[in-house]
Amino acid sequence: MPVHTSGSSQGSHGRGAGLGLALASALAFGGSGVAAKPLIEAGLDPLHVVWLRVAGAAVVMLPLAVRHRALLRRRPALLAGFGLLAVAGVQACYFAALSRIPVGVALLIEYLAPALVLGWVRFVQRRPVSRAAALGVVLAAGGLACVVEVWSGLSFDPLGLLLALGAACCQVGYFVLADQGTEAGEDAPDPLGVIAYGLLVGAAVLTVVARPWAMDWSVLAGSAHLNGTAVPAFALLAWIVLVATVVAYITGVLSVRRLSPQVAGVVACLEAVIATVLAWVLLGEHLSAPQVLGGAVVLVGAFIAQSSTPGKGSSEPVASGGAERELAARGTAA
Repeated sequence: MPVHTSGSSQGSHGRGAGLGLALASALAFGGSGVAAKPLIEAGLDPLHVVWLRVAGAAVVMLPLAVRHRALLRRRPALLAGFGLLAVAGVQACYFAALSRIPVGVALLIEYLAPALVLGWVRFVQRRPVSRAAALGVVLAAGGLACVVEVWSGLSFDPLGLLLALGAACCQVGYFVLADQGTEAGEDAPDPLGVIAYGLLVGAAVLTVVARPWAMDWSVLAGSAHLNGTAVPAFALLAWIVLVATVVAYITGVLSVRRLSPQVAGVVACLEAVIATVLAWVLLGEHLSAPQVLGGAVVLVGAFIAQSSTPGKGSSEPVASGGAERELAARGTAA
């Protein structure tokens, strides 16, 4: 699958809008853990929380799936791939990895995805990669290691590391598939339709994995504790479904279309920074000096990664900054 780096028009406004969408997506995704943790502590299994998240978002997006039902005939492979990789694959592999290796290690490996995207461009598509893109990825990965404090609980479990790497590969699929069809103009698959069907496919797959019929549904009728404050469990679930899934996927896919998979991927590393800060503010999980420093390094890496903008069809290396794309109506994110 080709990775395109620019659209038909370029400009600071388009790139700024793309960065804004990417940051909104990172913020929405980053808030999922803060809302999910109280539900898990209240008695829900992590996989059940994931299933509720994806299935709930699929129900919300169902009217759009009906509206764009022609996509089932036009792009069945894209819909299946998005659902299996960008929705079910990322979630299932990540949570399975957490059962074997520390959270920080799993998160760090998952967010190697931007480097893997550049690897896809360089070694599969055999296209040159700019130094700015490579440097941005290196800085973001190094800063992320500090944010999650990877040294605090490193343990070597081959299967756990393999599962985390699987989550990273699935995340690559998210960025690459979100970019598909952007050069087709009005014939491009609508992003909202792709997200809707991706969530439906993901919910179906996760139903088999999570077995929600064994879930303790009574937890949702009670309260969960957010840093000592009782919050209705259903309200936390609504946040996870509407903001951390529906809004996150939609803004994430649209950001890929305005930027590029490799740029959006690096900016997505901010999700770990946002998640850590929100946990500090809302859950009372204090930040250490290395975490603060690491967050700053991630920001620097993301800035460098989006700093250059080669034109479409240009012979310049694939840069981390994407040019403005024509935005066809469409959508996603997890």
